[in-house]
Amino acid sequence: MTMAATEDTMDDWKPTATLQAIVLRARLNALLRRFFAERGVLEVETPVLSQAGNSDPNITSFETTFGGHGDAGKPRRWLRTSPEYPIKRLLAAGIGSCYELGRVFRDGEFGRLHNPEFTMLEWYRVGWTQHQLMDECAELVRDAMRLAGRSVSVRESSYRQLFTEHLGIDPMTAGEGELRAPLAVFDIDDEGMTRDDWLDLLMTHLIQPAFPDNRVLMVYDYPKSQAALARVRQGDVPVAERFEIYLGSVELANGYRELGDADEQRERFARDLSRRQKRGAARAPLDERLLSAMPGFPDCAGVALGVDRLLMAMLGGERLQDAIAFPFDRA
Repeated sequence: MTMAATEDTMDDWKPTATLQAIVLRARLNALLRRFFAERGVLEVETPVLSQAGNSDPNITSFETTFGGHGDAGKPRRWLRTSPEYPIKRLLAAGIGSCYELGRVFRDGEFGRLHNPEFTMLEWYRVGWTQHQLMDECAELVRDAMRLAGRSVSVRESSYRQLFTEHLGIDPMTAGEGELRAPLAVFDIDDEGMTRDDWLDLLMTHLIQPAFPDNRVLMVYDYPKSQAALARVRQGDVPVAERFEIYLGSVELANGYRELGDADEQRERFARDLSRRQKRGAARAPLDERLLSAMPGFPDCAGVALGVDRLLMAMLGGERLQDAIAFPFDRA
């Protein structure tokens, strides 16, 4: 073993975040809880291990096996990728507006902006529209940035307006050839690519990088095909009542006016599982308890926010490791 390798090994016990960053995380957690307490939003806790998994074709769950007594239920379990499904069961039970701040897990995601284990803030507002929740998100992000002595501006834009401004393309009506053309400069393997995949690449490769630093951008009304768990609003062009929030060029949060139709949700889950099968991805069981709860689900809006990414922005850092004490490769 070389001297350099020995030094690296000797140092890898250390946190990648500074002590100041770790202290700031504690202050951020306190701010988040105070923010919701002042607004009467209840903190809840839900299971980290579930008998059901995420059906999203772009998310992979960790799974494990329970070795205890069979009375505990099915031994095969999945680590949650978000607390969404059990929180929605609480909402159907009448808990009211609520939030959870906790750890979630996603397999295969590691890099400058990803860690397989990360902290998510997810909250739901009963009786709210997506625009009301967007405004609250912006207020929370501004408060967090002020905690670090930073300020941000805020802007709203529809998904359609964003593509028109940056690329001169109407994302709701453009053909696949028109979507592919601006990406010709990139070496992209187009096997199995869908129209939504091309839209995502246009966003990540050409639009996002142009977002100015120190600005919160709230993008809303996504294509119907990207509804996920959001309601679809009919019109000349149907749109998903979904929004995403960016801080600079970094995606920070994803929210919906939540779908409350169990039959429609089951159909969407089935489509997701079909796409997973075509990709050769694992198929976890559907959350039948969530589907059973949906007839009592209230009209509400919900959002999930990446706390580590928010803290990274507060620190002025460029890597998620700057905001995490011990990331995956040092855990």
